[in-house]
Amino acid sequence: MTDYETIIYVERESVARLMVTALRAHGFSPREITDGGLPGIGTGLTGRGLAIAVPESEARDAQPLAEALLKDMVAKKS
Repeated sequence: MTDYETIIYVERESVARLMVTALRAHGFSPREITDGGLPGIGTGLTGRGLAIAVPESEARDAQPLAEALLKDMVAKKS
């Protein structure tokens, strides 16, 4: 069984799905975003957002990429 490590949290499910796709395109193996939750609650019940997790062996390399991708997504939104 693979142990996963959370590398970043995002506020919206659409951003989480884009992040998973982008990480896969770069050769990483992120955990799928599960469907569900409550309508209108984009950050989940933790208040931190939706967790993006990759296998522990990939976390060190995937985290800087995820942070850069999120920064770029936020910049384009502004």
